[in-house]
Amino acid sequence: MSVPEIACRLRVSQTAVYGWRKRWQAGGEQTLASKGPGGSRCRLDEGRLRRLADALEQGLAAHGFGSDQRWTRGRVSDLVARMFRTRHTLWGTANIMYRLGWSVQVPAHRAVERDEAAVTTWRRETWPAGKR
Repeated sequence: MSVPEIACRLRVSQTAVYGWRKRWQAGGEQTLASKGPGGSRCRLDEGRLRRLADALEQGLAAHGFGSDQRWTRGRVSDLVARMFRTRHTLWGTANIMYRLGWSVQVPAHRAVERDEAAVTTWRRETWPAGKR
């Protein structure tokens, strides 16, 4: 099969196919085996991840954050830095949170003057009338 045809079928560049062919010719099929996921490894071992999960379960107030807020990537990143003296990017922190079964939350910023009763009434009465 030609290199362009292989590249088309696998939806990769021809350069990738040429690289694979070169490795296969030099070392055989075992050189094409996956080396695992790319990127750097998590700097937190299983024990530290368990400690972090316990800390998240304790809530924000236990760690100096307001009790009416949610865990965000920035707050979890700060907590990890305080607990383990290591910094993670916000995306790396999000990956750790997903790994622990947590989802990234965005705190709701609402105006202090907001009248919840008026909003509820508007949603029930005015909005449906406007949709018609």
